Amino acid sequence: MRNSNFKYVLLLPTMLILVVTTILPIFQVANLSFQRWQITRSLTPQGYIGFDNYIRAFQDADFLNSLWVTFAYTSMTAFFSIIVGVFIAVTLQRSSFWANIVKALLIFPFAISLTLRGYSYRFMLLDGQGIIDTILDFFFPFMSDVIWLANPFWALFWMSAALFWAWGPLGGLMILGALNNIDRSIFEAAKVDGATNWRTFTNITLPLLRPMIMVVALLITLFSSRMFDLVLTMTGGGPGRATETLNYFIYRVGFKIFDMGYASALAMILTIILIFLSYLYSRMLLD
Repeated sequence: MRNSNFKYVLLLPTMLILVVTTILPIFQVANLSFQRWQITRSLTPQGYIGFDNYIRAFQDADFLNSLWVTFAYTSMTAFFSIIVGVFIAVTLQRSSFWANIVKALLIFPFAISLTLRGYSYRFMLLDGQGIIDTILDFFFPFMSDVIWLANPFWALFWMSAALFWAWGPLGGLMILGALNNIDRSIFEAAKVDGATNWRTFTNITLPLLRPMIMVVALLITLFSSRMFDLVLTMTGGGPGRATETLNYFIYRVGFKIFDMGYASALAMILTIILIFLSYLYSRMLLD
């Protein structure tokens, strides 16, 4: 155990698995992204074409639409998740028997698979049959004619809701942990100085929670920016291309159009975006 190189021997099996399952496939996809390969025309790549696939991507209206949809979806999910998470953290701050029960239950929405969540929301939003549709029609009769997943805005919103329904409680637990680590004397001093609950929340609680809120927001961004399961099970990218995220667009190009060279270039663009977001997340943790 005194051998300083022994730690590398222990890490070797994990590193080998990582290289075989992640590093090598990334290099293969990167290599393929510079080639033309339409499977319906040839079973093998048809030669190198330089950056043509990447140039094609930024001239493709469907790709630019998928970037916008991914950005809108990610922003909406992160925003509502943070709002719900902060509300849950503040509400459950005081320890009690029921608060502890609720804390234990909050992890369950996140434990449900995305595929099951997507199908569940799809059936709950069925016009005239789903429970969510029925409840909304009762409280908002003027919206009874809305077919939720056939409307571009509402389809994207409900797809986001299926995600922040789980990330909100999980983010709330993370923010609650940070909230409990704040020195209580700060709040007591604010109360002595006559600060209202709202002033205390906006001027003390939120600034002190900002680092954890940023970490939660970055985690949600990383997770939602590569969303595929909910798109496939809830909307199929529709109506039109209104909910077609970048990950789903890559799937459509690669496994429906069978343009593997172009799909590989799109996958590398998504990988670069995720690497950049991961770098931000690492900097947040280190700072």
